Amino acid sequence: MGKITEAEAANELMRLAKQIAHHNKRYHAEDAPEISDPEFDALVRRNAELEAAFPHLVRPDSPSKQIGHEIAASPLSKVRHEVRMFSLDNAFADEEVADFVGRVRRFLNLAEDEHVAVTAEDKIDGLSCSLRYEHGRLVRAATRGDGQVGEDVTPNVAHIPDIPQQLAGDAPAVFEIRGEVYMAKADFLALNAAQEEAGGKIFANPRNAAAGSLRQKDPRVTAQRSLRFWAHGWGAASEVPGKTQHEVMRRMAQWGLPISPDLRLCDTLEEMFAAYRAIKAGRPDLPYEIDGVVYKVDRLDWQQRLGFVAKAPRWAIARKFPAEKAETTVEAIDIQVGRTGKLTPVGRLAPVLVGGVTVTNVTLHNRDEIARLGVRVGDKVVIQRAGDVIPQVVENLTRETPRAPFVFPDHCPECGSEAVAEEGEVDVRCTGGLICPAQRTERLKHFVSRGALDIDGLGEKTIDQFFALGWLESPVDIFRLHRRRAEILALDGWQDKSVDNLLAAIEARRQPDAARLLFGLGIRHVGAVTARDLLKGLADIHRLPGKAAEFAAYRSEHPRGEGEKESPFNTRMTDAVKRIFEVGTDGIGTAVGHALADFFHEEHNRQVWADLLSEVSPPPYVVETKDSAVAGKTVVFTGKLETMSRDEAKAQAERLGAKAAGSVSAKTDLVVAGPGAGSKLKKAAELGIEVIDEAAWAQIVKAAG
Repeated sequence: MGKITEAEAANELMRLAKQIAHHNKRYHAEDAPEISDPEFDALVRRNAELEAAFPHLVRPDSPSKQIGHEIAASPLSKVRHEVRMFSLDNAFADEEVADFVGRVRRFLNLAEDEHVAVTAEDKIDGLSCSLRYEHGRLVRAATRGDGQVGEDVTPNVAHIPDIPQQLAGDAPAVFEIRGEVYMAKADFLALNAAQEEAGGKIFANPRNAAAGSLRQKDPRVTAQRSLRFWAHGWGAASEVPGKTQHEVMRRMAQWGLPISPDLRLCDTLEEMFAAYRAIKAGRPDLPYEIDGVVYKVDRLDWQQRLGFVAKAPRWAIARKFPAEKAETTVEAIDIQVGRTGKLTPVGRLAPVLVGGVTVTNVTLHNRDEIARLGVRVGDKVVIQRAGDVIPQVVENLTRETPRAPFVFPDHCPECGSEAVAEEGEVDVRCTGGLICPAQRTERLKHFVSRGALDIDGLGEKTIDQFFALGWLESPVDIFRLHRRRAEILALDGWQDKSVDNLLAAIEARRQPDAARLLFGLGIRHVGAVTARDLLKGLADIHRLPGKAAEFAAYRSEHPRGEGEKESPFNTRMTDAVKRIFEVGTDGIGTAVGHALADFFHEEHNRQVWADLLSEVSPPPYVVETKDSAVAGKTVVFTGKLETMSRDEAKAQAERLGAKAAGSVSAKTDLVVAGPGAGSKLKKAAELGIEVIDEAAWAQIVKAAG
């Protein structure tokens, strides 16, 4: 690990906790992962490295303490597991497997000549499921969920032929079998073909297909999907029929449950490595997806002594496979525009089978990545499928072949607006904003959101519906919906009262708070706090386009001089932003200036702005401040605020003459901490900054009148 300060480590741990929680939710709760398994594993490993180096900074919400993810809103009832369903720690090299065996030896204080026998089996890529049998009869099936609470899928598993309703032979009074519900490669391809023909959802991979098929409210949908099951362990048990992992697994097979055909016993490290290589070599020919090999200490009395760490057993580890690769040809490069305006190049490939999935698209990430790889139409490339997302190019085999380079567009393919990359960034973004079809609905949803104009009754579904009907194309159309009262009333689900309430909520925003209006436009880098800071200086929102044009002229006339170092140049530009936009806060710099200049440079944005101000009349922005105990001080809010929103708290601070900052530093005077406060609270303690709770803050507000 490179040199890193304690504060930097705390901040990174905070970011990692949020990132990992987000991707855990996408994977476990929503069956819609956004990143590959190796990318996710890299985040987890980095978190573990930082926690090992700074154990006193381990967060209450640390990913190392979490299993799966809390169940999202679901029509399925919840089930609390009698015995927690743990996940597994991962290894990625022989050395890490050897370290695992070494840790087991040290923990158990074993003699050097005593063998540590382990089972080895392939790790199937499916959805974890627990089957509770009582006197041999299946009484309940549940998904893992967050490890403690899962979803009841008992009616659904009745349609999985691999899962017996009654175990063969004698079974304990209670025995919970743990395993994976999965979908074979051929069944996955057939399902996607049928879904595509019917215009239904296309699944990214067999694991997602299995998860989506099992977690159905209607078991008849599950019955139409070809799901299978594979047992690999157990949970609650009135009696365990054996003294070793291998023995119990064989007994489960005798009861009629499928187990891995590659389950084997290894007495030495060499045998463990050989098992991994053999299973990996046979992977392409398997009818199902696997993503590694699982090793478990064989003796159950040793497993009991070893126990568990926060989220995984000490007696087991998963050796993950590297991502699979294949060669193919780039047939075209298309540019996709995301909801935030980011232009993402996507390579269209000659179809190639990678890990049982036919791949036709590959992400090329951004302009710099295309240049780094030298990718052009017609190139032969090596692609890597890392399991759950669009694959990536890892090597260009024909980059030396003479061929015209790919020219990245400087205008948005959706709306024709300029596409630019801000200084220091690699992503190219469309500046069309409000008029770009790829961004329009998301911009509209943001415009009416709680932190912006906060228009009741105009939710996401309504915006999608009105947009599809052609009634909403830009924010100004919201204020013209009163002309469509009869048309809205004719739609299903709308009554006189609901239409009148919607139109009244819109009319109530004819004189909106200027800062909320500016924030609602969704200009990059102009958040709620920045919008308020800008208007503190300008007061009149109508002055903003002229100021943006003034800064655009300044940056054009005063480019970075030859030999001028980056730091003096940035300082000069920041000073220009503050002077031109008449702001005194440190929170507004060149990024905000460039974003405003780029936004108002576009004629269509200026037209939308003019149209909007023809319908609404934001009054001059005035911040009324009061004498208070925090006047002139910098306040940071952290943790969960229970009696008000974060925006309301910051507004209160401003009215009291204080500055609301987003991070703790030596310039911070006061920290208001609610439940769940993490790294900011630790940083405040390190710096000796006063910390109060929400109730104490309320007293300060009350005292100021």
